[in-house]
Amino acid sequence: MKKKNLFLLGTGFLIGVVNGLLGAGGGMLAVPVLNKSGMSKKEAHANAVAVIFPLSVISAVTYLLRGEVKINEALPFIPAGVIGAVLATLILKKISPKALKIIFGGFMLWAGVRMLIK
Repeated sequence: MKKKNLFLLGTGFLIGVVNGLLGAGGGMLAVPVLNKSGMSKKEAHANAVAVIFPLSVISAVTYLLRGEVKINEALPFIPAGVIGAVLATLILKKISPKALKIIFGGFMLWAGVRMLIK
């Protein structure tokens, strides 16, 4: 197996593990990996969503089947989340790569600090 294929397989596995454990946190790994593979920052962010979507669906269904998700508690977040996701895809075209990098880094820092404090 080629070194690049092995790298992609390994990072794909790691992204799936992190996504399943942290709830779509795999995007924090997917974006830099996709960017390193030659995609622009915007392409990496857009493609990370495409990578995370099936992983999130599989994780959600697994948690639902195991009784760890109460669908009535999750449903109220979905309509506004869908609207936010659609708006974000429209805004991504207008955000500079530098601003996108700052926003992404800021969220990563915020998440890290939040996890350490709580």
